[in-house]
Amino acid sequence: GYDVRYRFNGREFLPLTSTEFHQMTGRAGRRGMDQIGFAVLVPGKFMDTPLVARLFNAPASDVLSQIRINFSMVLNLLLSHSPEQVKDLLGRSYAAYLIEAASPKGGVNRTDHGGEEALWAEFIRHLDFLKEKEYVTYDNRLTAYGVWASRLRIDHPLMVAEGFRKGLFPRSDPGRLAGIIAAFVNERETDDEAIPESLIPGSLYKAFKRINRGLKPFSREMQSKGFDAPTLFFLPALTIYLWAKGWPWERLLDISGMAEGDLAMLILRTADNLRHIKNIKEAFPDAAATSAQAIDLILRDPVTPDDEG
Repeated sequence: GYDVRYRFNGREFLPLTSTEFHQMTGRAGRRGMDQIGFAVLVPGKFMDTPLVARLFNAPASDVLSQIRINFSMVLNLLLSHSPEQVKDLLGRSYAAYLIEAASPKGGVNRTDHGGEEALWAEFIRHLDFLKEKEYVTYDNRLTAYGVWASRLRIDHPLMVAEGFRKGLFPRSDPGRLAGIIAAFVNERETDDEAIPESLIPGSLYKAFKRINRGLKPFSREMQSKGFDAPTLFFLPALTIYLWAKGWPWERLLDISGMAEGDLAMLILRTADNLRHIKNIKEAFPDAAATSAQAIDLILRDPVTPDDEG
């Protein structure tokens, strides 16, 4: 059943907010036809019933803008907009409104363009780097690299795009590809030195070292320009590789040192990244086909029910 206390947002489990609860229950009844609707909540062992009662009468939570300028956003905006049009869109965004409202002047003055300029400066900062790396031309059009990189709507699209551009990712072994992608998905530091040597497959380790070495200069350059770049650890790659090879769940929990929910989340996010690699099949058909195979290998019970895997 649905756990009304928590929701999974693709990255982590968070408490349900009053606004989310009202959106769920507010769908009861047919709009414009019914005077009343009914929402039925079926109790489960994880349901916090007192919290449900509080959410019924709780005021709506603040609405925060989700706009974050990143490389994927810039590439996708440039698919169909000129920079001038992008600037206008940013200026009319709720994010710009919030930035202006939070200014030390107090209040909101719609003639003050501080929010717009802040977003625009961040857009230009990303755009300049994309031009430098030949994903965008100097007259603001996507290059061939930029077109397929725009389809990588993932956490680190430019790092992954650069890896494919340099031919660093494994393209024919679904287990190895899934493992390497998991290293980009992982967000926690791991003790790679503690991994028993007998557990380390040579082919995976070689692929991991190749991409780590090959992307190190690019990673350092991104960081020097103020952009985030992931630190790659081997243990997440090994964990997902072994899972793709059919290792049992309990053994994987022991090897990874992760809680069940964290391991499931790593698998789900890895599968989501692999789905985006399927979207670059025109440029990398072999990698796209291998990604589809990798998804089938890692989405299985207990992460997904057998009939959905």
